Amino acid sequence: MEMRICLLAGDGIGPEIMEQGVRVLETVAGKFGHDMEFTDALIGGAAIDKTGDPLPQETVEACKAAHAVLLGAVGGPRWDNLTGAERPEAGLLGIRKALGLFANLRPAKLFPELASACFLRPDIVANGIDVMVVRELTGGIYFGTPAGEETRDGLRTAFNTMVYNEEEVRRIARVAFEAARKRSGRVCSVDKANVLAVSRLWREIVTATHADEFPDVELSHMYVDNAAMQLVRDPSQFDVIVTGNLFGDILSDEASVITGSIGMLPSASLGAGGPGLFEPIHGSAPDIAGQNKANPLATILSTAMMLRHSFGLEKEAEAVEGAVQQVLKAGYRTGDIMDQGGTLVGCNTMGNLVNERI
Repeated sequence: MEMRICLLAGDGIGPEIMEQGVRVLETVAGKFGHDMEFTDALIGGAAIDKTGDPLPQETVEACKAAHAVLLGAVGGPRWDNLTGAERPEAGLLGIRKALGLFANLRPAKLFPELASACFLRPDIVANGIDVMVVRELTGGIYFGTPAGEETRDGLRTAFNTMVYNEEEVRRIARVAFEAARKRSGRVCSVDKANVLAVSRLWREIVTATHADEFPDVELSHMYVDNAAMQLVRDPSQFDVIVTGNLFGDILSDEASVITGSIGMLPSASLGAGGPGLFEPIHGSAPDIAGQNKANPLATILSTAMMLRHSFGLEKEAEAVEGAVQQVLKAGYRTGDIMDQGGTLVGCNTMGNLVNERI
């Protein structure tokens, strides 16, 4: 299979972890007989330094010409004096918009080898944690209109509007159901239908989409306040959670932090038909940049998500994920996941160890 992949290394530890992600993809290509073509482009602070723009038009064009995009990280204190559209983070928001990426998939999986890092009670951890949060990314209260600030009865008053139309709900529901088909076949749709009119439409459309197109997938519904509680009480009850932008922002962070290992967690942002964007959820970690201390496993696991969701290569994705688990089982750790009895290794060595096991 031919695969064109655009690489956005970005800032901080981005170039280091990107190097390891690319090496894994090259190993997969060699082992399974695929043809991969890589293109580098600028984003974030690196783009500002060279072009004055956090998202040059050349980067947008390179991403659109690719089958998939792999991102390292953006931002750092070097650019903290900039504001608004000038900041490195504007490049990330801009590329999501340019590629029409409306669905964010963030898995929160606790590898058994890292169980001691989990913040939950051992009896809860024993049940396992493997949750996929599917968050609607381009609608809801963050983008609804009207929004702003005005004076009402002499008082400063700010307002935002939560808005979803039926097609926005239907398309994110489809992404969740498709993801569940590749996992354990269960979707929990999270809303606030007891209070919000927009959530009542959400629930109606999700239910109808399930009945019409995905009857083979199990569907349940849960109010967001209960879902937040259940995630820490018993995360093993969830397979795929689908929800709107605001609720998904909160729940995906909650789901990721309970694993206790943010350096291990990948993500994917997908659109209707163009290239998806795959990235680790951790930041640019400028304090350790260039020191061979970064954990590349979240980026490597992001390449597995790319293989699965952009190219439909399940066997290849499982090979990468299996290699990561083998390395952890052998006791190798970067500093952020170091535990008693582990063997401390750097970014490059961790990448080497994964490649040897693919």
